[in-house]
Amino acid sequence: MKHINILMVDDHPIIIEGYQNVLMATKEDDQTLLIDTANNCDTAQLMINRASKDTPYDVCFFDISLPPSEDGKYASGEDLALLAKKVLPEAKIIILTMFNESFRIHNIIKEINPDGFLIKSDLTSMELADAFQQILKYPPYYSSTVSNYVKKTITSEIYVDDVNRKILHLLSQGIKTKSLSEYIPLSTSAIEKRKKQLKLLFSVTDGKDESLLQEAREKGYL
Repeated sequence: MKHINILMVDDHPIIIEGYQNVLMATKEDDQTLLIDTANNCDTAQLMINRASKDTPYDVCFFDISLPPSEDGKYASGEDLALLAKKVLPEAKIIILTMFNESFRIHNIIKEINPDGFLIKSDLTSMELADAFQQILKYPPYYSSTVSNYVKKTITSEIYVDDVNRKILHLLSQGIKTKSLSEYIPLSTSAIEKRKKQLKLLFSVTDGKDESLLQEAREKGYL
């Protein structure tokens, strides 16, 4: 018998119940699933730290939007995933989230590089079951929205790196595009190209710098 220790973290108990039911109903005959659950960052971080000293988790599921910890140290599932990666290096990390914006997907892949990345609106029970088994054997597994984003990004290299952040910051200070090369060691045409990529990334349809800055503010980049 193969015992698989699992932690599921989501602030909606009914969602956790759904995940549990799917995994229990579809597990392989030689698998025994031992599932712990948490609904907030405080409980989750206690369980992760305890598991690191006792019986480590094999798989951790994290929702991104969670009530933050009392001390403010853990504000989301992303913070918990980073903690789990540090103290449970062998654990498979699975992110499940409603967030499907390109910049969130990009940041989660860049910061966490999870073994599984599932957008809730993509998921059916069957896909969750298949994803779980695949992640155990041959990670990573990305649901369709994430896969499509990754394919697009590989070809178009859209990203928010330090230079792009600086461009956003300078534009927000009222610096004109033609003057940006005085502050950034890039040609004006290279800066224009990056601005185009940022507008694509933030889904700015009217092409205006003001719209780009507004989106960047809303997404927490400014």
